[in-house]
Amino acid sequence: MLMLLLIIVGLILALIVLGIVIYIVSIYNRFQTLKNGAEATLGQIRVALKKRLDMINQLVEAVKSYASFEKETLTKITELRSSVLKANTAEEIQNIERESRNILGNILVAVENYPELKTSETVKELMDAIKEIEDEIARHRYTYNNIVQEFNTKIDTFPSNIVANLFGFRKMDYLQFEEEIYERPKISF
Repeated sequence: MLMLLLIIVGLILALIVLGIVIYIVSIYNRFQTLKNGAEATLGQIRVALKKRLDMINQLVEAVKSYASFEKETLTKITELRSSVLKANTAEEIQNIERESRNILGNILVAVENYPELKTSETVKELMDAIKEIEDEIARHRYTYNNIVQEFNTKIDTFPSNIVANLFGFRKMDYLQFEEEIYERPKISF
């Protein structure tokens, strides 16, 4: 009888431990899923930024017969294009986004100063393509920030915060494009 009682208690304890282990594994897996989702979304943002830089480069080529651009601008575009796919953190992507937005702003000023550029079909098509890419970047940023919010909330809440500390998960940074918060680039004719 005592042996049967010990076996039952042992089984109950084993089931409790198994339940706790399964719960910890499920929380760990959720953290990993969110982390991987954030990394994948950053990858999509990198690709979209690269497309934007490619379009900016094409726009510079289309506009440079009318407006002179410093060699520094062309060099900066090339540097940004090569660095965008190497960017691994939200901060690096934010810096690339800010610099490419500044370059785009300078090009838009040039387009505004030359009315004949506004009627150029090539320039119009490139501006439309850039607008689409801007929208794509905004969608990806929204998705990324939602993932980060859930990830960070799990780190802050019990009992997932125990698992986060146990496995070394740290809060992720939100992706904020300061210029876009205040004003999106105006791409119009």
